[in-house]
Amino acid sequence: MPSDAPHAEWAKAIVTHSNAFGSPVWSVLWPDEMTDRTYTVFAAMDHLVEHQIASGYSLGIFDTRYQYKRPESAAAGGKLWWDPTDLSADGDELMAQMDFPLLSVALAYDGFYPFDMSRIAPVAQALPGFAESLHALETLDGRDPAGWKPTGPRQVLMRNATATKLDEGGKGLMRHLAHRIMRQAAEDGFRGIQIEGYHDSVTAVWSKPAAAVQGEIVSRINAWTWGVEDEKGEMVYMLRPSKQDCSKIYVTLKEQAAGQD
Repeated sequence: MPSDAPHAEWAKAIVTHSNAFGSPVWSVLWPDEMTDRTYTVFAAMDHLVEHQIASGYSLGIFDTRYQYKRPESAAAGGKLWWDPTDLSADGDELMAQMDFPLLSVALAYDGFYPFDMSRIAPVAQALPGFAESLHALETLDGRDPAGWKPTGPRQVLMRNATATKLDEGGKGLMRHLAHRIMRQAAEDGFRGIQIEGYHDSVTAVWSKPAAAVQGEIVSRINAWTWGVEDEKGEMVYMLRPSKQDCSKIYVTLKEQAAGQD
C-alpha cells in the first residue's frame, strides 16, 4: 500500500471505525461513547499505521470504480470528512464520511524493526484492556521465544491491524488480503507471521489458512473470564461484558506458499 499521507489517514479511519463499531470486544465495552473514543483512537494511531505502511509489507484493496459521495472528495481522489468536535455523529454517519476508495487493509511490519512503544502508548490509553490483554496472550504463549522471535530482518512478519469498511464486509476482502500477504511474505523469505485475532473471522482465516502453510493458535483468552489483579489483589475483568475469544496466532510459512493461489 502506498505510503503517502492520504492513504495513511484512510487506513487509520478504517481500522479505527471497524474496531469501534464492528468489534465484538470494543463495541460491546463502550456502546454509548464510541464516537468520542473513535476520534481519540484515530488521533493516537499515527505511528502504528505509518510504521507499518512504511515497512512496505502492508496491503490494501482499492475500488477503482468507487462512486464518491461529494464532488470535493472526487476532486481530491478521496477524502475523510470526520469532525472531532461532532460527538453527535453515529457509526453510520462516520461511515458515510469515509469518502475514499480504500476498502480494506492488512497492516504489517518486519518484527526485527518493532514499534516505538512510547508512541503506541496513547492507543493503549484510549482502549483500556487492549495492552493488558495483549500482554496476557504473550504470557500464555508457552513457546520458547528463541524458537520463533526474529534475530534479523525478514524472519517474522508481524500482522497488526486487519480491517474492512463495515459496509464492505462479507465479501471476502479480509481473507483475500490474508492469503496474499502469506504468499508475499513467503516470497520475501519470511519463515512465519504472527497476528492477534479479536474476532472469530480473523482467527478462523489465520489459524486455518491455505494448505501450503500451517496456522496455530498459540494462546487464547476469553474476554468474559480473563481478568487482572488490582492493587488490592481483587480481580478486574477489563473486557466484560464481551464474551469474545481473543487469540494469538502464528503461521509457519513453507516454500510452496509462494505459488499458492
